[in-house]
Amino acid sequence: MASETKPYLGIEDYKVVGTRPIRHDGVDKVTGRAIYGADVLMPDLLHGKVLRSPHAHARIRSINTSRAEALPGVKAVITGRDLYRQMEDKEMELGEEIVNMKRLLSGFLATEKVLFQGHPVAAVAATSPHLAEEALDLIDVDYEVLPHVLDIHEAMKEDAPLLHEDMTTTSLGEATDKKSNNNKYGQYKLGDVEKGFAQADIVIEREFSTVMVHQGYIEPQNATALWNPDGQLTIWCSSQGSFGVRDQVAEILDLPVSKIRVIPLEIGGGFGGKVRAYLEPLAALLSKKTGQPVKMVMSRTEVLQATGPTPGSYIRAKMGATKEGKLVAAQAEIVFEAGAFPGTPIGAAALCMFSPYDIENVFIETYEPVVNKTSTSAYRAPGATNGALASEIIVDEICEQLEMDPLEFRMKNSSKEGSRRADGPTHPRIGHEEVVKAAMESDHYRSPLEGPNRGRGVASGFWPNGGGFSTAVASVNTDGTVGLVTGSIDIGGTRTACAMHLCEVLGITAEEVKPTVGDTDAVGYTGVTGGSRTCFATGWAAYEAAQDIKRQMITHAANQWEISSDNVAFEDGTFRPKSDPSKTFTFKELAAKLPGGTVVGRFTGKPKGGQAGGAFAHAIVDVEVDPDTGKVEILRATMIQDAGKAIYPDYVEGQMQGGMAQGIGWALNEEFIYNEKGELTNPSFLDYRMPTCLDLPMIESIIVEVPNPGHPYGARGA
Repeated sequence: MASETKPYLGIEDYKVVGTRPIRHDGVDKVTGRAIYGADVLMPDLLHGKVLRSPHAHARIRSINTSRAEALPGVKAVITGRDLYRQMEDKEMELGEEIVNMKRLLSGFLATEKVLFQGHPVAAVAATSPHLAEEALDLIDVDYEVLPHVLDIHEAMKEDAPLLHEDMTTTSLGEATDKKSNNNKYGQYKLGDVEKGFAQADIVIEREFSTVMVHQGYIEPQNATALWNPDGQLTIWCSSQGSFGVRDQVAEILDLPVSKIRVIPLEIGGGFGGKVRAYLEPLAALLSKKTGQPVKMVMSRTEVLQATGPTPGSYIRAKMGATKEGKLVAAQAEIVFEAGAFPGTPIGAAALCMFSPYDIENVFIETYEPVVNKTSTSAYRAPGATNGALASEIIVDEICEQLEMDPLEFRMKNSSKEGSRRADGPTHPRIGHEEVVKAAMESDHYRSPLEGPNRGRGVASGFWPNGGGFSTAVASVNTDGTVGLVTGSIDIGGTRTACAMHLCEVLGITAEEVKPTVGDTDAVGYTGVTGGSRTCFATGWAAYEAAQDIKRQMITHAANQWEISSDNVAFEDGTFRPKSDPSKTFTFKELAAKLPGGTVVGRFTGKPKGGQAGGAFAHAIVDVEVDPDTGKVEILRATMIQDAGKAIYPDYVEGQMQGGMAQGIGWALNEEFIYNEKGELTNPSFLDYRMPTCLDLPMIESIIVEVPNPGHPYGARGA
């Protein structure tokens, strides 16, 4: 796919950063040798399957597992009774998600009620997956079907059936005694919105409704667990965060984290949907009960019925502008459906919705009702997409009324350094103006669009990017290569991007670094791969580990020359005495003089003094609509994004192109369809219609680079 890079503000000419090495994990993946969750094999391996509710809302009167347990080959059956314990009503931070542990417990195996079609009710371990599935049909569950609610507006009515009889609304951060399906009510205020609208010559108000959309990763959720007799639990799984899985399992099973080892495997896509644990506690309990390892892999139907899509939403938004084209006020009411359990990315929707624009007066209200559908999760800048849909359509309508070019209007109202966001913080050095300028100057925007029934759309978007806690450990080998271990799951190239941070410091090539992803016993705590944090935070950790190596190597060079460390200079991979530049050691030469493994660089923590720095993107899309059928064909698409500094441009372009492809799916094809019984009617990739290569155009990508001053190489996120 076509690509170009537009540097701004004098980006430095780095030796490794910004180049395009071959991905370290590439050969294993293209040859099929990479190990994913479904590939795990070991002696005495059992296979687990889950019995799921056929009802959207029902009380469980009884569960009888005796017939299933009597089936030859069945080794164990568990129900909610095996998992249940009194849980504190507290929240756990998982990076892109915050989960309530009390609710999460009942999400693994229902005890008193089922809250959505697909809610787990029991699990079986057997000698083959076919026997396990056969056993599921022998489990007798007596349900009392209850009224269900699928619509967010209906869910918030006073007489709506309550999903959680003990749940009360939290309003503006304060607990209330009001029992309701609405978990939280929030507000974001900036300036005086009524005064702002009074100044406006044009005010446009619109309503927008979206439905649940799934991440659509190729690899389904999976987990293999071995609970040893010594009490040590080992879990192999494909997730976006090994430490997050460990911490969830520790809470659910009431185990110390020291008793749990999570070994990450390659991940076949996540996009925010593999942050939460689903099968891990069940596989662990089945293993404990049988004394054998248990592997569980979801079917595609289970993935769609019972894992977290992005929430559907209702947004009523209003924006006002003067006749000169200045935005003066913006207001929104945002309602996100949480699914069966509380928790949505609605805060990010409020944070991002109007952030591309410098608007003095903003007022946003948020609601998060639960409904009888699968619980929702993060998906590609979670929440921001729903908000951008509303704000960008209204901005375009304002431009039409003003007869102003939509990019000129966006430039006129662009956020810049010092602009305040609706949630309070001011923008640091950002690049929205540069992104809009790149869009205006692009070949795509300058090209004429001819022919009937064709149109061109543009839109801006914002994501704050994440920071957080990461660990990197790097060891120098005697041949001058470096082994790098990080705790970040590699989704699309982060091994290489982090290695490139280290290379730039040490003056070695990307091929001379061997990056691996460590398990929870092999490396220090590292946050989830999500929120566009990994290249920034874990890359920074690799950078600091390299600095640690450099300090140690300088000391070793000084010892070789019998001079002080202060007298040693290091540049471009070469050590030399400042007092005698004729003497030199390359990094490789010095490494050969040291016993293997004596130089180990480490860093664990949050980047000191660093700031992720928000990133802006802009899309240009040409479409043609068939007036007879309504079919939409994408003729051309261009994505522009400020990456700060594209550490690994191939990775950044892939993220941009993948985001555009997913956005096309959201807009044209994809949706969860529930019937009046609360049943998902399209739980397969045959009926859940994701775009294929036949539906997509060539996606052009333009990387804008406005360096982030809060990162050593200027990186933001992609």
